[in-house]
Amino acid sequence: MAGILAWFWNERFWLPHNVTWADLQSTEEASFPQAEDLYLAFPLAFCIFMIRLLFERFIAKPCALGLKVQANGPQKAQPNAILEKVFTAITKHPDEKRLEGLSKQLDWDVRSIQRWFRQRRNQEKPSTLTKFCESMWRFTFYLYIFTYGVRFLKKTPWLWNTRQCWNGYPYQPLMPDLHYYYIVELSFYWSLMFSQFIDIKRKDFGIMFTHHIVTVTLITFSYVTNLTRVGTLTLCLHDAADVVLEAAKMANYCKYQKLSDLLFLTFAIVFIVSRLGIYPLWILNTTLFELYEALGNFPALWVFNVLLVVLQILHCFWSYLIIKAAYKAISKGKAGKWNPLHVAKDDRSDIESSSDEEETVPRSKTPHSSITTNGTGGANGTNGYITGGTCSEEH
Repeated sequence: MAGILAWFWNERFWLPHNVTWADLQSTEEASFPQAEDLYLAFPLAFCIFMIRLLFERFIAKPCALGLKVQANGPQKAQPNAILEKVFTAITKHPDEKRLEGLSKQLDWDVRSIQRWFRQRRNQEKPSTLTKFCESMWRFTFYLYIFTYGVRFLKKTPWLWNTRQCWNGYPYQPLMPDLHYYYIVELSFYWSLMFSQFIDIKRKDFGIMFTHHIVTVTLITFSYVTNLTRVGTLTLCLHDAADVVLEAAKMANYCKYQKLSDLLFLTFAIVFIVSRLGIYPLWILNTTLFELYEALGNFPALWVFNVLLVVLQILHCFWSYLIIKAAYKAISKGKAGKWNPLHVAKDDRSDIESSSDEEETVPRSKTPHSSITTNGTGGANGTNGYITGGTCSEEH
């Protein structure tokens, strides 16, 4: 195991020429980042997750109820053993051939069966109350950590001159504020890595999972190699848009439409400016060019830059979705009815909707057994998401 670790942490790969791991050992005069520090992130990630549960239960939920956020989930499909077996054991999205077979077997029309499967899929979706609580937790954390990052960075020289990120490397002592900032951010992303398997499931799960892996990898390796100055800039820049996004989602769930539209517009501007403008001109410029000029070429430099470019590709993808949805809404004369949470209701909506959802009891194909009722339409709409739709969350 020691041999594997020695091979993996080969200083000729991770560090510039003439720099060794011995140069990064803490002394009585100065402290430097140590790999062992990162172990603290795991228990802290668990603590953050527990704080989240308490926050959502005792703070976010009462706030949501006070704001009259809808507490009920989507309308449930009526019990049917045959359809339930197909749904759980075979497919949640039956094709036309299977729908025809079920129609003959149950003596229901195809449209009623399609509606049942739609309602059954929606039945597993979270309520607006649940989504509000999750967004309020994320808003609170992002606001706190972004404020902390800004207060810390405004006192540092590398905020105003990115060349200072590499000045004096590797002998850049680890400041307590920087250490705290890094470990809390890493712990939060570790908590997201694990909690996303039990959080609200969305269709960009794979993209967000990739984003979290890249982020955790960058935070970890930049800390170990003491490339933390540029890391703090990257973290703070990414947190800016997230604060506005979660605020916009909360306003949307509360049905404060004008506030929601304003915040979503603000989010779109902040996201595109920060991710497509500041990030490449500020972060990528210093890691691709200024870092190379200051420290020369070494293999890990390209690892870091590849990961940073992957983030930029995700930024471009999400920005495209935002712009596409905004253009679609404006071109249809519905500029006030879009939000950058989802691409389109058939693509990213949390609740599938249809104009026929008001019918809650299936219609028999035979006239003598036809049943018609007036439903509540509880599964209709998008459960707090505007159907004009746009882009992914995050980041």
